Amino acid sequence: MAQMTMIQAITDAMRVELKNDEKVLVFGEDVGQNGGVFRATEGLQKEYGEDRVFDTPLAESGIGGLAVGLSVTGFRPVMELQFFGFVFEAFDAIVAQLARMRYRSGGTYHSPVTIRSPFGGGVKTPELHADSLEGLMAQSPGITVVIPSTPYDAKGLLISSIRSNDPVVFLEHMKLYRSFREEVPEDDYSIPLGKADVKREGTDITIITYGAMVHTSLKAAEELEKDGISAEVIDLRTVSPIDIETVIKSVEKTNRAMVVQEAQKQAGIAAQVVAEINERAILSLEAPVLRLTSPDTVFPFASAEDTWLPNHKDVIKKAKYIIEF
Repeated sequence: MAQMTMIQAITDAMRVELKNDEKVLVFGEDVGQNGGVFRATEGLQKEYGEDRVFDTPLAESGIGGLAVGLSVTGFRPVMELQFFGFVFEAFDAIVAQLARMRYRSGGTYHSPVTIRSPFGGGVKTPELHADSLEGLMAQSPGITVVIPSTPYDAKGLLISSIRSNDPVVFLEHMKLYRSFREEVPEDDYSIPLGKADVKREGTDITIITYGAMVHTSLKAAEELEKDGISAEVIDLRTVSPIDIETVIKSVEKTNRAMVVQEAQKQAGIAAQVVAEINERAILSLEAPVLRLTSPDTVFPFASAEDTWLPNHKDVIKKAKYIIEF
């Protein structure tokens, strides 16, 4: 075991798969010699060569198109979009091509493509760099959407993503890249896609969340414990498909629930989680299932970011409202 940051765990996952499968290719803007804007691919080109880890032109549409072509000719591409706010340039390749490939070809072709990309607020990036656009992907059938919250999860989930025969959008919250370390196995391991993780056991309320909001919710849960409220925190990890069974099991135990997401209320996947709970477990509820989200505006400039994003005090306030309903 080694102490790793999330960015180190992500690099290690790609190193494992480049070693395990010669069909794995890593490419994107500046991912070669420079190791990417966040150094997520640092050292990989030197270790595996320019034919397997290489730079592309500054054109997301070209990166996506290259991934489509490589995937149907037997390769397993790992493409990096430098920031997920630029996904619109590659939207056709991902949603209109990769997501439909198996159906369109009657199972003849698959799309074993992993789309890696940083996103998320709290680090004061320029406009279009922090946007939470996971909802766009989650509403597109045929695409798995993964958002890890810890280094351990990031490595295991990325290995599973690269091995998947279907396209996976793997979103990496920038605030978590180097914010803490934890023990991560240095060898090969995987975490199943589509499986949530209970990060904290509780009995009074279920907090369902993902990405950086997992840590915000855990901090809130610690404070709520001091007031005699036991909060269970579920990290979805995969937001499409959602592990609704784990969510329902928790809600049937706590009888109360809230969903916390960084994305705007009209975006993200919180509404889908609430709908699933209402359809499957409404008779177990003692209060409405509420959402804590960012406002329904465009992502603000850096000076207003801290006010705009949900924080642990917001989680505490909303949880207490539900408890006292």
